[in-house]
Amino acid sequence: MNLTGIHHLTAVSSHIRENYQFYTKVMGLRLVKRSVNQDDVSAYHLFYSGDKRGTPGNDLTFFDWDIPKEQRGSNSIVRTYLRVNGQSALSWWAGWLEDQGVKHGGINEVDGRATLFFEDPEGQRLALVDDGGEGDPHDAWDRSPVPAENQIRGQGPIRVSVPDLGPTDMLLTKALNMRQVRQYPDPESGKYTVYVYEMGAGGPHAELHVVEQPDLRPAQLGAGGVHHVAFRTPTDHEYHEWIRRIRSFRIPNSGEVDRFWFHSLYLREPNGVLFEIATDGPGFDVDEDPETLGEKVVLPPFLEPHRAEIVANLKPID
Repeated sequence: MNLTGIHHLTAVSSHIRENYQFYTKVMGLRLVKRSVNQDDVSAYHLFYSGDKRGTPGNDLTFFDWDIPKEQRGSNSIVRTYLRVNGQSALSWWAGWLEDQGVKHGGINEVDGRATLFFEDPEGQRLALVDDGGEGDPHDAWDRSPVPAENQIRGQGPIRVSVPDLGPTDMLLTKALNMRQVRQYPDPESGKYTVYVYEMGAGGPHAELHVVEQPDLRPAQLGAGGVHHVAFRTPTDHEYHEWIRRIRSFRIPNSGEVDRFWFHSLYLREPNGVLFEIATDGPGFDVDEDPETLGEKVVLPPFLEPHRAEIVANLKPID
């Protein structure tokens, strides 16, 4: 039994209107689900997708919390890679980001792939990476400001910082069935090593990159930081097998959580980074027309009786 790749990544914004503008108008993503944090209904939970349907592996999501900026450090997710296909797409993005006033680094080779580092307006650390066409076929969104051939194709590797690799390695390889397949020098510091773990068949859409940084203080979550990363499991049957497996290792976990659009299991790796295992279905079109995804606030059934109160407390973002 194997996880098949990155399902989604959830980060934090304290300026959700500006966040919406950046990720739809600059990054060209589609808002496929406009909802609320199911554990804190005062906050938006926005789901952006690199394709028009919000298929698993494409989603970059944000909680809308009024908190200070992240204090960077270890014990955290430190960079989110977004996949594009080909050197020409990366070159297009370098020019586009320049035109939009987004500072970025040059196109450099990182772990054997052409990569472009940059940050969003709140300091969210991002990268565009040439995936060579790997991963699920891209279902382009025809209303994106980004041409179809250059659009983001989904989540790439996710980079995590830990002070001690050993316990994290044990969880990844023994409990989560990932494989450590290679390592490379950390391009951002030049003094650490990044260890690459693969899921399923591997490829840039199915990798977790772990950098061991023992001399950094622990990060404090805030705006511009990442809350958690979710890994894909294709079916409810395998999801329940994962619950049994995690419990067999006596790893503290959330137990079954029904998010309506997918089913989730949460656990922390030994250095405190929050992981989620999430099912591919039912999907975002279970309660919305695929043509109008994200155009109105949608709530899971258990919150629907409280719609008027919830929506009245939300800020307009359009």
